[in-house]
Amino acid sequence: MIVRSSLFFRSKFRKAISHFHISLSFHQYAPSKPRRKPSAADNDDQSCPNLLNHKDWLSQPEIIRIFQNLKDPNFALPLFSQLSRRKDYKPNESIYATVIHKLDVAKNFDAIEKFMHHIKLERKCRLSDAFFRNVIKIYGHSAGRINKAIETLFDMPNYKCWPSTTTFNFVLHLLVSTKQFEVVHEVYSGASKLGIEIDACCLNIIIKGLCECGQIEAAYKVLDEFPEQKCTPNARTFSTIMHGLGALGRVDESFKLLERMETEDVEVDAIVFNILISGLRKQGRVKEGVELFDRVMLRGCKPNPGTYQEVLYCLLDAKSFGEAKGFMEKMIGKGINPSFESYKTVIRGFCGERCVGDVEWALTQMVASGFVPKMGMWKEIVRCIVSDNHGSFLDACLKEEEELETDWPGI
Repeated sequence: MIVRSSLFFRSKFRKAISHFHISLSFHQYAPSKPRRKPSAADNDDQSCPNLLNHKDWLSQPEIIRIFQNLKDPNFALPLFSQLSRRKDYKPNESIYATVIHKLDVAKNFDAIEKFMHHIKLERKCRLSDAFFRNVIKIYGHSAGRINKAIETLFDMPNYKCWPSTTTFNFVLHLLVSTKQFEVVHEVYSGASKLGIEIDACCLNIIIKGLCECGQIEAAYKVLDEFPEQKCTPNARTFSTIMHGLGALGRVDESFKLLERMETEDVEVDAIVFNILISGLRKQGRVKEGVELFDRVMLRGCKPNPGTYQEVLYCLLDAKSFGEAKGFMEKMIGKGINPSFESYKTVIRGFCGERCVGDVEWALTQMVASGFVPKMGMWKEIVRCIVSDNHGSFLDACLKEEEELETDWPGI
């Protein structure tokens, strides 16, 4: 009876099953992965997540991820306000830095000031010097609030953090780069209050500021302060003063500094020679500039691309185009590309001397270096290539072209 019932069951339903069209693949019947429980870190819309209603414990990585996923960075401060009211809230530098970064992205610098005041009152974790240096960078570079950057530097002890020499020097460099020369000395004088140990980098920044505002004599006095501060001047110290002297046309004094460097066993680098050669060139003493380059090579000092370029400018200023070509070949052989201005000048020089072969060489090298001659240069090249017998006809054509203000095709 059981067997007959079983056969009846099979025969009854076999037809129905055969008429069922299987249109779905196996994986669509397979059990799906368990859905992840929505987290407070999920923020798909433009609204601020509600951390107060989130009952699960929030770890530090998840908190940081919540702030990072904010679509609108202006929600960073309201979101932090929610976070600070949670029982599992434990402030640390990483959370503070993430909030400040979001406010920086939003250009909400007033909120950063408000947040820094909150951190000072909270005083629940120790902050590093790097944290404050980042805040100072934001005030100085992004916000343009130089006074706030200075204020933050001197306010660091109130956060139980003393600035490092690196942070102190950063503020000095910020003042010099923004030409706040009148404030530099004031900040420098406050180094002792912050427990800063003056180093050579600090004094170099002061010298740079003095040179940029033309106070060379004051820069000399700072140079004499190095031994008093137990510091040793380096090549950057001397090159900065040399650059300032060159701007004032006092190149001969720069050479006296070079002698002082040699006396005090300060290593002379290529930058020093670049400044000296440039200073000589500005005074029209191009021959001395080339001779100085020869001295550099004899001393065993390795010149950099800037050195070669300065010497090339000296040769071009002296209209020694033949020597300039030889020097350019030397540069190219060392993998140093002459500047566009160099090619432009040497081509014009060769065109003036009707040296067609040299013009062709310079043009070929110019294009190989990735430079494109402009219309005026093409006209000079064509005038040079065309013989004198046809020169008047060409000049007439070029004059007509200039009057019509049309460009040559393909150039």
